[in-house]
Amino acid sequence: MRIDIITIFPELFNPFLQLGIVKKALEKKTVDIRAHDLRNFALDKHRMVDDYPYGGGPGMVLKPEPIWRAVEQIPQPRRVVFLTPHGRTFDQEKAWEMAQLKNLVLICGRYEGVDERVREELVDEEISIGDYVLNGGEIPAMVIMEAVIRLLPEVLGDEDSVVGDSFYQGLLDHPHYTRPEEFKGYRVPGVLLSGDHKKIARWRKKESLRQTLLKRPDLIKKANLDPEDRDLLAEIEAEIEEGLGGKEDRNEKC
Repeated sequence: MRIDIITIFPELFNPFLQLGIVKKALEKKTVDIRAHDLRNFALDKHRMVDDYPYGGGPGMVLKPEPIWRAVEQIPQPRRVVFLTPHGRTFDQEKAWEMAQLKNLVLICGRYEGVDERVREELVDEEISIGDYVLNGGEIPAMVIMEAVIRLLPEVLGDEDSVVGDSFYQGLLDHPHYTRPEEFKGYRVPGVLLSGDHKKIARWRKKESLRQTLLKRPDLIKKANLDPEDRDLLAEIEAEIEEGLGGKEDRNEKC
């Protein structure tokens, strides 16, 4: 997969590309990431990429010509995405969709945004990472790249890690525990130490449903639950009604 980033601050991506799974994916040539300095595509000697908005008002607007020139030198087929609060909210489903692409182009906005002709004629899709304001699209680009790259083949050491992630099946992940077995008077749930894989799988599914019901009930409404899921959900709702299944119950007190 090739990812091209159009930005006025390409240096922001240097540490991102040199660490963790992104570095690993680059070393394995699973992904090719290129950050393009928008100023290199400016038309004047001063490398101007922004100008005052027609009609007046505060701030500057990114000019259409440099963005157009930057995108047009990227091979087809390409999916051109503009990172903006106007876009669809990024989620795991969109990450999976993007992970199937061959060429992805991310345009990082700045200032008051980009000339509308870029959005109307050059951009294929607009994406937001949340309802808040950032100075530009560089951090959203990193968020999207990390979410997408970890889904590519052989990037993660254990492919099952992807399957267990929150949102993979539309639910939040179950709680995780590691050594020590006892900490500050609280023990790891006994079922996880039992060696009974069937019971462990059931516990994890139930706790995934519990986490989702308590923290993101909106996801429960959209999840594709099977009969076992619905039975477990009924158990959880009964426990909540009875005041059971709280943190003190799930983390066994010594």
